[in-house]
Amino acid sequence: MNNYYELKISINPNIEDIVSDICFSNFACEGVVLAEESYKDLEMVSTTRGTLRIFLSDLENNPVEVLKTERELLKTRGFSDDELGSWDISIDEKENQDWSKKWKEKWTVTHVSNKIAVVPSWLTYQAKESEIIITLDPGCAFGTGTHQTTQLCMKAMEKYLKSGDRMADIGTGSGILAICAMKLGAASAFGCDNDETVIEVCRKNAAINQVECAFELNTADKLKDKYDIVCANILHNVLAEIMADLKNIMNEGAKLILSGILNEKKDIVLEALKEQNLTFIEELSQDQWVAIIAEK
Repeated sequence: MNNYYELKISINPNIEDIVSDICFSNFACEGVVLAEESYKDLEMVSTTRGTLRIFLSDLENNPVEVLKTERELLKTRGFSDDELGSWDISIDEKENQDWSKKWKEKWTVTHVSNKIAVVPSWLTYQAKESEIIITLDPGCAFGTGTHQTTQLCMKAMEKYLKSGDRMADIGTGSGILAICAMKLGAASAFGCDNDETVIEVCRKNAAINQVECAFELNTADKLKDKYDIVCANILHNVLAEIMADLKNIMNEGAKLILSGILNEKKDIVLEALKEQNLTFIEELSQDQWVAIIAEK
């Protein structure tokens, strides 16, 4: 087996999902460890949050230069140096010990709410009575269900999605939100993403969960259908940019669930809602992240 490379980046833990997505999009990335945590008597005693570990099969692209460029791009989108963290980078070559499986050891069942649990496809889990189980293999796609932004979307859907609703997920990643919608009783669920590598991952995850979802390479501005629930778990600045497109695919009375928003950036999204005459309903929060629910 060939050796692999472990890339470590010092970041602000608040943006770990953003940096993970950058790595998956630019490198031969086979896995990411966001944090390793140790517990004693149900209390966390140590964590590696703030150091992202990325496993690469090769160094075809120059990770240091690419990350420098991507960090500067994030600054042009409104992120400060404090919000981004230092991005100190190190790369070490490692002996391959089946590392592509080893990272899975750190991922366990995520209880999103009393009703929803996300279970890795390689684990066996006995569901509680009336518990909705989403079985997931993230592959190269973002959206494992462990991140606060994804959980906020699922909690919002649990509250607002009605049986028979038509749902759309913009920037679907692993397809987890579309799958969750079907398990919550949606009549149909559609997911699109501008990264073609994730579409097959989505379809595989839907098949594992025995639900029918439609996934395609697309963006909100190209869509023609209308939906009762529209989700978008993306960067705050992107949400603001595409707000008109999101509104265009909503039925009258439809709910819009927006996440991927740091608390200090929510005003940017709220202003975009106001500009599109979308009615603010509620804000949900988890740690430093918020989800915003609006209505057309």
